[in-house]
Amino acid sequence: MHPPHPFARFAFLLPVALGLVSSNALTARDQEPRDGVNRSGLPAGTTREQMWYAPSAEDWKRPVLVTFQRSWEDAVAVARETGRPILVCVNMDGEIASEHYAGVRYRSPEIAKLYEPYVCVIASTYRHNPRDHDEHGHRILCPRFGSVTCGEHISIEPLLYEKFMEGQRIAPRHIMVELDGAEGPREAFDVYLAFDTASVFKAIENGIANRGPTPPPIVRGDRPIVERVASRDVVDRNAVEEAYRNGDAQLRQALLDAATEHAATGPSELLRLAVMGLDPDAARRARTALAQTSAESAVDVIAEALRVPIEAGEREALVKALERLGETSPRARTLAVVHNGLAGRSAKVDVDGWAKALEGGASYVPADRVALEAKVEAAGEASRTRPDDAESRVARAEALLGLAVDPESDSSFAPNRRVAAQQKTLMLEDALRAALEAERLGATGWRVQSVIAIASWYLGKTREAQTRAEAAVGSLPADAASWNAAAVLALFAQSRQEAIIAAVRRQEQWPPQWMTDVTAAYGVLARHPFGTDLHVASNYDFLKYVGAMGRAGKALDEGLARFPDSAPLHDCLRARTLDERGAEGLEKTYEAMLAKPAASRNLPWFAGYASLVAAEFHRRAGELDAARGAYERAIAHYDRAITANPDNQKTADHYAAMALGALARMAYEAQDDAKAVELVLASFARCPEAANALDGLNFSSADTSRQLLIRLRLAENTALADRVEAARRALDPRLLEPPAYERIDPPPGGEARPRRRRG
Repeated sequence: MHPPHPFARFAFLLPVALGLVSSNALTARDQEPRDGVNRSGLPAGTTREQMWYAPSAEDWKRPVLVTFQRSWEDAVAVARETGRPILVCVNMDGEIASEHYAGVRYRSPEIAKLYEPYVCVIASTYRHNPRDHDEHGHRILCPRFGSVTCGEHISIEPLLYEKFMEGQRIAPRHIMVELDGAEGPREAFDVYLAFDTASVFKAIENGIANRGPTPPPIVRGDRPIVERVASRDVVDRNAVEEAYRNGDAQLRQALLDAATEHAATGPSELLRLAVMGLDPDAARRARTALAQTSAESAVDVIAEALRVPIEAGEREALVKALERLGETSPRARTLAVVHNGLAGRSAKVDVDGWAKALEGGASYVPADRVALEAKVEAAGEASRTRPDDAESRVARAEALLGLAVDPESDSSFAPNRRVAAQQKTLMLEDALRAALEAERLGATGWRVQSVIAIASWYLGKTREAQTRAEAAVGSLPADAASWNAAAVLALFAQSRQEAIIAAVRRQEQWPPQWMTDVTAAYGVLARHPFGTDLHVASNYDFLKYVGAMGRAGKALDEGLARFPDSAPLHDCLRARTLDERGAEGLEKTYEAMLAKPAASRNLPWFAGYASLVAAEFHRRAGELDAARGAYERAIAHYDRAITANPDNQKTADHYAAMALGALARMAYEAQDDAKAVELVLASFARCPEAANALDGLNFSSADTSRQLLIRLRLAENTALADRVEAARRALDPRLLEPPAYERIDPPPGGEARPRRRRG
């Protein structure tokens, strides 16, 4: 869901959504201008909605007939084997022409036939299924594109962008790639920003016609299934995996033996079925095959195998396999270091010492401001009377730091925030100077290092802050439950995280001890009285980023028990539940939480958001009845959230309005215009400011009302059209502006562009 809510956090790792330009972007020009001149490039008398008409609910129910390969490597292998060219297809959610291709054209037999001579791949950064595999390792195909998982069409996009898109993320787009050049792949055409569908399909047809006779297809359907394990074609991969699911123990063993023999071709999905299946012997054979594999596609399956308890020898063999694969695969190298680090013990953070020091359940008590000011005065007087005394300088630095970071500082120092911020900065600088002076006078140890670290961090001196934090955590503070102690631990953890992330991005080696240090620091913060939900969320995000999903899940469960109303942690919970249990499991998780006697009064708000997310995934999968039910439950949850806590009113109304708008979109796609009108008006009435909020499918109530109004006018349904138009006029005009990707007009032309040879 796109609009912010008061609990939202900004995670440091977020999926990048395509900021794509519309293939026929018109701004406010919904219909022909009154002077009769069509400036859009469309055929005369044709609107965008007529050229790229929205798929209906029935359209989305039809199967996708274009077959897409699972990866670029598979596509290249199949293209070289068959002599066929590759067709790169790019798509995005919500954009009118992309919706038309995905919902109508890719499901049309006559159009699919044009794509048959190509080896096709599909790129889209939008997720349509919450997970790619079920709990037994079975693939869950993308409902929008059919033959690939969402993870596959998402992961291929950056590679295709780098190879062929020349810095322009535009959709829909079709690129023909030949592999006949010594310099590398050659682009035969790249068609985008076309004004009609005919020009696109003509380019696809001519691309094959202009290259001569098409080689006959390679047919393996009559070959023994074990022989097909070596093939990288998606048709053969599907057949092999189906045979494994339905076969007896003897056939399964033969398929796993063949997977071990053909490790280079990467039959990783076959091995996943065995690893995550219920047959322990098959799982053991699959782990043996994974320990010998040379295919990078097996890295994620190895990560799955390491999530569950297995014998130490098997675990060691799988980590060794990751180390071997890490010679060419950065992800494998990272996972190997992570698992070695998780098994270690931190030399920097004395976990046992901290645990003992925190016994007794210390809790946060806000500092008394008068006492803080008295400490500053007393320490200042001591510094003046004993100018060479390092200890008095440390005491003054600590008191100044405590006063500067006190929550009342922003409102107590000055009548406005700007002056208050300036005075706070001055106090931090005073604290830093006092600490550095104490250090020059001979002060050492945890206290002086922590003041320098924290003051430097607030002053934007990040590198100095992290260096000092690392020096500070080496010795346990006298008051382990203090705010300073928690702050320094968090800085140390952040320093290690940033170092690891930087090394991963630069594809450099990094020591496992860094991973051990991060885990130890966050483990202490999870029990520290000054530990926060953001510490837990940062730890979860990081562990998930590096692939330590088992450890991440444990940290999240413990964090939610301590911070049940934390929005960042509910963000993490939704993501984890979707990944492990799917959309239905997400709602069931929150239903179970709501049934507990001690459930928070804010939990209905989070349950409503979970139902919204589940509804969107049901829509993407074409499960329309399930989607309607989830949207209706979301609205009911938000109503209860307002009753339980009136402070939830604003955001609850916002998301309830979005749910009503989504139901209106579904009614529009089902051709039920009367119901669509009622739901659009209800959405506007509940929260007008949410009219232009894009949901997870890139639709808004305002956009639906615009398309609905056009259809009503064309059908001469004046009564309903007037109601919609009146409701739109009552909104702030800014809420009716098209989304950003609809605001760029295409250049003249739109024909297929011939491409030069590229490496």
